[in-house]
Amino acid sequence: MKTSKFLKKAKNFDLVKYQRPANYEELKQIHIPFSGSPRHHPHEQDKVILLVDPYANNFIYYEFKNDDIGFVENLPNIVSVDGEDVPMAMLWIKKGSVGIRSTPFFVESVS
Repeated sequence: MKTSKFLKKAKNFDLVKYQRPANYEELKQIHIPFSGSPRHHPHEQDKVILLVDPYANNFIYYEFKNDDIGFVENLPNIVSVDGEDVPMAMLWIKKGSVGIRSTPFFVESVS
């Protein structure tokens, strides 16, 4: 049986082991979901970065404190044309938490 060169084993990304909420409706009342590809913060151990679309040219990401995450749901991985797979997740963030939304851009002169 021939396997496709596009299929590769997914990398496991464990933020923290979270317990499934007892009441999903209650979770939705006190948390807001954000989906993307989670990454460890490069400088701060107590934070996580969530890439909204890891393959997009416009690179938007969120930054949250680990303590503000109420629950993590694994989503299906996405795969690039080159066969690179990226783990995706939905982070349920407590309402009232402070997050950072970042949209990098090139500084250019305006004509």
